[in-house]
Amino acid sequence: MPKQDYPYDVNFPLSAEPCSLAVWLTTADQSILFQAQTNDLRFTDLATDLATITIDTGQNFQVMEGFGFSLTGGSAMLLSRLPDQQRNLLLQELFLPDGNGIGISFLRLSIGASDLSERCFTYNDRPIGEADPELVYFDLEAGDLEVLPLLKEILAINSNIRIMATAWSAPTWMKTNQNFVGGKLSSDCYAVYAAYLVKYLKAMRKQGITVHAITPQNEPLNLKNQPSMIMEASEQAEFIKNHLGPALVAAELTDVELFCWDHNCDIPEYPLAIFADADARRYLTGSAWHLYGGDISTLSEVHQAYPEMKLYFTEQWVGSDGQFGGDLLWHVKNVLIGSIRNWSRVVLEWNLAADPFCCPHTPGGEARCVGALTLGNEIVRNVAYYVIAHAAKFVRPGSVMIDSGDQTILANVAFLTPEGNIVLIALNDSAESLAFAIEYQGKKVATTLPASAVATYVWPAA
Repeated sequence: MPKQDYPYDVNFPLSAEPCSLAVWLTTADQSILFQAQTNDLRFTDLATDLATITIDTGQNFQVMEGFGFSLTGGSAMLLSRLPDQQRNLLLQELFLPDGNGIGISFLRLSIGASDLSERCFTYNDRPIGEADPELVYFDLEAGDLEVLPLLKEILAINSNIRIMATAWSAPTWMKTNQNFVGGKLSSDCYAVYAAYLVKYLKAMRKQGITVHAITPQNEPLNLKNQPSMIMEASEQAEFIKNHLGPALVAAELTDVELFCWDHNCDIPEYPLAIFADADARRYLTGSAWHLYGGDISTLSEVHQAYPEMKLYFTEQWVGSDGQFGGDLLWHVKNVLIGSIRNWSRVVLEWNLAADPFCCPHTPGGEARCVGALTLGNEIVRNVAYYVIAHAAKFVRPGSVMIDSGDQTILANVAFLTPEGNIVLIALNDSAESLAFAIEYQGKKVATTLPASAVATYVWPAA
């Protein structure tokens, strides 16, 4: 990754005397699950021939904005059914970094239903054959009724949570096929759909909930999901530059960041085409990404072409046919370390919670999504919970990615936090344990990372 000059006025204090490291470990065999280790690791003047990860705070890259999950309608429903005291304790664990908390700092919402809602709906549904161009019947409580009350509980615990919202479909009366699955936004409904999204943002603010960023369409080339809507790159550019962008300005919502794409890494031509349209780009903050196709290095290609455009990694699901160990190693390597190494400022896994049968979901929605939590007779913390925990607890918003060399020793990524800590996340996805050294400010510490394991190392820089 090429060096980027750090564009903000942040002067994190650095110590001349590095001291001991705290280590948190998760292993693929689940014998250790995000547990603090008791090793007494200290930086010394150690001379060693071990392969070394060298931390360099002089090379700064992107600022991290948060880690988390999608709070789907199904997640909110299941969490809301927990007894009050149990739910409150669980929400504190999820959204606070202190104590046993994992410190989720970013949530993604659906505008209307996602495929992990119980049913398809938007906030402006009408009977077949009827339309509502004035949006008289707009109703923020048309479905997924538990989302707003639960969000308010979460924000009461941590008011700094950042929120991104994404639409899975426009109201069916705005679509070419009058259906929740597929179809396109009718050309004569571009303006009213922009007004619909603005109305959503304002309605959320009336509820005391600020949505910080939106994408106009989840997976705009996904033909089959329920709900879904097709939006070609030229159509999304047209919608952004002539309708949604101007509507946000007119509504004095220019503080809401606008992202395009929100789909896989195999078609970078889509967001690049939108960025190439200067009239669309002027309203955009960046592009959002999934990894169900392509390679995560695509993000670096897009960054190189438009370095002023932010990159967010917004979705990756864990399937019920997967295994904890394999999913842990793949997600840490590609989603967590991989996306950040390729300039992403946000890392979100998909669904926060599901029941033991991967429900709820719409009739045509994905039926195999395992939540970060399984909520049934007991609370089970699944692999995505640990993937996000390894970063979210320690890499707080405002942290800066710093240089930690290449990944020939171990897949790794490092940060300097606003609190004045260095955080290193390292992955050993091999079948053998690996002894290595960490070097910082001319001193080294020798350690060993077990086979098939991820570790987070934290030490004070001041």
